[in-house]
Amino acid sequence: MESENDESWEWFFKQLSCIIPDDGGLAIISDRHKSIGKAIKTVYPKASRGICTYHLYKNILVRFRGQEAFGLVKKAADAFRLVDFHTTFNQIEALNPALHDYLERGDVRQWTRVHFPGDRYNLLTSNIAESMNKVMSHARGFPIVELLETIRSMMTRWFSDRRNDALKMNTSLTRGVEKILQSRVDYAKLLNVQDIDAHQIQVTSASSLHVVNVKDKKCTCCRFDLEKLPCAHAIAAAEHRKVSRISMSHPYFYTNYLYSSYENTIMPRDFAQSVPEAVAKDVCLPPIPRQQAGRPKNSRIKSALEIAMEKKKPRKLYTCGNCNQVGHNRKTCTS
Repeated sequence: MESENDESWEWFFKQLSCIIPDDGGLAIISDRHKSIGKAIKTVYPKASRGICTYHLYKNILVRFRGQEAFGLVKKAADAFRLVDFHTTFNQIEALNPALHDYLERGDVRQWTRVHFPGDRYNLLTSNIAESMNKVMSHARGFPIVELLETIRSMMTRWFSDRRNDALKMNTSLTRGVEKILQSRVDYAKLLNVQDIDAHQIQVTSASSLHVVNVKDKKCTCCRFDLEKLPCAHAIAAAEHRKVSRISMSHPYFYTNYLYSSYENTIMPRDFAQSVPEAVAKDVCLPPIPRQQAGRPKNSRIKSALEIAMEKKKPRKLYTCGNCNQVGHNRKTCTS
């Protein structure tokens, strides 16, 4: 593309809509580029758009100072309940009014979990796109046909590996989800459970009280509602009612759903197959680009945060004066 403008982004989303049609359950996560927002409104009016919180954090670190305020922004973005969000957002306003105004202009429906109008599950960033960007960096300067073949070959390998990995899973839920739920089981065992009615159960700890609705798969902590995975309170309630916590998880997290995502194979080009006449007669002229000033860049421009992290020196390891070993000092030395 010539540049990231309204026309190029609208063209991109129109091509994407041929594969992924507009739907009310669709969520698109991107950075705050204005042309992306315009294109999504035009091509995907039913979909919900969210801002990548990683990009948001980078902008905040460049524009504003204060580690305490930055931690509050992350807490507000990750909040599951409105009351928790408002408490944190008010703290940001008291600490840094300019930052509070900046976040309000950014539209809380796009960067917060609790205000997002659609289903965002646990996806708060566009890191998967950045990962694709990274692995394809070596092929950026290839001719278009060779670039497409490189992408095709990579996706063929990825689909095969992930399909085989999904087949090896002997659990109902995917491996990563099983680990998440198992980490919540230990805390769930410490909670007190009491029946309210046929569907609702009271779950309490030393500092909190929540109500779980087993039928509607909801909890007043709202983590269950938004993540679509049972929270610790829901797991405790499920154990009390002899209900499988697996059955309370969204089908999206099942192993067979993962397998179906990679079920189709990506085949190489069949050179024996003739090119359709309509395609052969279609003359495709090269675009008329506007020459950009300076030398063309082969890699993307890094953010101030990425540059700072690369220059950051590793923490110095101190040596014990008694035994000359690292990791402790004289006071904690056991030699």
